[in-house]
Amino acid sequence: MFKRFAQVLPLSWLIVLSWLIVASALSGNVADAAPPKPEADNYSAWRAAAARTLEARGDARSLATAAALTFVGPPTRSKAETARAAAAALDIAVKTSELEPNDPVTAWLRLKLCSDAPGCDIRDAATTLRWVDADNGAAWLPTLAGAQKDKDAVQVDRVLADMAEGTRFDLYGNRATVMMFDALKRIRARLPAKYLNSDLTRLTEAMDIAAATVIPSFSTVINACREAATMERRESCLTLSKTMQRADAVIAQLVGFAMEKRLTPADSKEMRLIADRRRSLEWRASSANISDTPLLPWLRSARARSRLAKMRAMPREEDVCIALLKEHGLPLDPPEEHR
Repeated sequence: MFKRFAQVLPLSWLIVLSWLIVASALSGNVADAAPPKPEADNYSAWRAAAARTLEARGDARSLATAAALTFVGPPTRSKAETARAAAAALDIAVKTSELEPNDPVTAWLRLKLCSDAPGCDIRDAATTLRWVDADNGAAWLPTLAGAQKDKDAVQVDRVLADMAEGTRFDLYGNRATVMMFDALKRIRARLPAKYLNSDLTRLTEAMDIAAATVIPSFSTVINACREAATMERRESCLTLSKTMQRADAVIAQLVGFAMEKRLTPADSKEMRLIADRRRSLEWRASSANISDTPLLPWLRSARARSRLAKMRAMPREEDVCIALLKEHGLPLDPPEEHR
């Protein structure tokens, strides 16, 4: 089923689906991970209060979490409100990067928020991240978006070539989640009683705001590589797609497989290998999260702490899935398909 959804859903919905699977695995029910309906109106106020408390602490990790909470805000808002939230979050993120200038997680957070904030010049933030994490091809994504917006085909080709030189494609999702969980737990005594009152709810919230803050849109790179009319662009996109297949986020890996599939002749041996590798990844992501569902409600926070420990030790989402499958004695690959 995961495979069928992944083939037909838009990319933005794949990101949501991925989070829902994980939230379901942690809580046993997706509805349990969300605030009860009578408290939904209060939830935004609780998030805002948590952001203010974290910002007042003034350390880099608290500020980064405050920026993420400020950016995420209420579940529904206008475009103008979203723009204001991005600008406010960016102001906090700039302070974070000044305190920890060599931290790639906070550098990426600043760049991502700048790319979401209207009128923000990304050049300084992009240069900083490329200096801090020079081998990360994802650092070029906002620059690629700018080149595409300007319809500058020459610059698009140059940026894709730079992205292809990266040996990694990191979005820092696990590291951001762990950082935000720790920051929220440190201020738990100062939070409203009904907001994040367990490790389960803290981890769910940290995963939610981290995904909303650090996971970018992939439409820019997908569109650029869909239009790979020249051999140079095709080679850059093919190299980049293979790097993305080893990314630290499952959604980025899936995009990498889709990009390589588009650039590979149908019915070739390479196409079959792509299909097999993608099928294994989808199996690991879905099976690991389903297998990690606790049967007893009082075990959910313990299971959340176990997952958090793996995320703390393993930056890659797929590695966490593999560890969960091994922990539960489940196969790492799906049953063989009979063609």
